[in-house]
Amino acid sequence: MVKHLGVLFLLISLLSCEKDIEIELDDSTVSLVVDASIENGKPPVVILSKSFNYFAQIDPSILSKSFVRNAAVYVSDGIKRTKLREDSITSQGTSLYFYTNDPAAPQSWIIGKTNTAYTLDITADGREYRASTTIPAFNRQIDSLWWESPKGPLQPEDSNRVLLMLRGTDKPGLGSYVRYFTKVNNEPFLPGFNSVFDDQVIDGTSYTVTVDKGLDKNAEFKPENLYFKRGDTVVFKLADIDKKTYDFWRTLEFSFQSVGNPFSSPVKVLGNVSGGALGCFAGYAAQFRQIIIPKR
Repeated sequence: MVKHLGVLFLLISLLSCEKDIEIELDDSTVSLVVDASIENGKPPVVILSKSFNYFAQIDPSILSKSFVRNAAVYVSDGIKRTKLREDSITSQGTSLYFYTNDPAAPQSWIIGKTNTAYTLDITADGREYRASTTIPAFNRQIDSLWWESPKGPLQPEDSNRVLLMLRGTDKPGLGSYVRYFTKVNNEPFLPGFNSVFDDQVIDGTSYTVTVDKGLDKNAEFKPENLYFKRGDTVVFKLADIDKKTYDFWRTLEFSFQSVGNPFSSPVKVLGNVSGGALGCFAGYAAQFRQIIIPKR
C-alpha cells in the first residue's frame, strides 16, 4: 500500500510541474521554386514561383501572386541557346504563368531529343540560377499492358475496380531510372503515389508489375483510388530519367509520405538547381501505351 501511495504522489508532483511551452517559429526565407521539364518531342516548360512558409494559408489568389514573372530564362542543348517566352493559361479563374518556346520565333525553338543534355539558366530578382538534365536513351521497354480482376484478401468491395498489369524489359547495365504516369479518360497525366524506380532488382530482365493509378497529391489519399475501373480508357506513360531527376522525385515523394508520421526519418529533398533555389529541371524520354478496359 505504501509503495502504491509513493507512486501516486510522484505522479501528482510531476503533473503539478507541467508547463505550457510555446515555440515561435521564425518565418522561413523565401526561395525561388523551379518546376522545369523537357521531354522528347516537346518544348521545355519552366514554372517559377516563390516558396511559402510551412503554415501559410494558400488560396487561388495567393497562388497566382506567387508566380515569378519577367524572369530571363534560357535553355541550351549544347548547340543552340534560346530565351524562353513568358506565357500563361487561365484555369478556374486563376492565371498560371510559365516559360516556353516563343511561338513568334520557331527558328529558335528547342525540342527535346533522347541522348541529349540540357542546361537551364535563370535570372530572377537580380539572382542567377542554373540546372542541368539529360533526356536519356530508352532503357525500359513496354512489352505488354493488360488488366485483371483483383483476387485474394485485398480484393475491393467494388467489383468494377480492376488492376492494370505491365510486362516490361530492362536493358542490361545498372544505372537506369524511370518515372511513370497514368491518364484516365479526360483527366490529365498524374504520377503514381510512388512514381520513380531504379533497376537494382530487375537489371537486364523481363518483369511483371502492377501499375497503380496516378494520383492528385493535393487530394485526400484513399487506397481505393489506386485501382482503375471498368470502362476506363487508360494511357500509360513510362519515362526514362537521369539519376538527378530520380533522386529529386524519390526524396520528394518520401518526404510527402512522411508528413504526420512521428516515426519517419527526416529527409532532405535533393533538387538539382544551384543558387539556393528549390526544385528540379527534369528530362523525360517518354513512351506511351493505351488500353481500353471494357465495362463488362
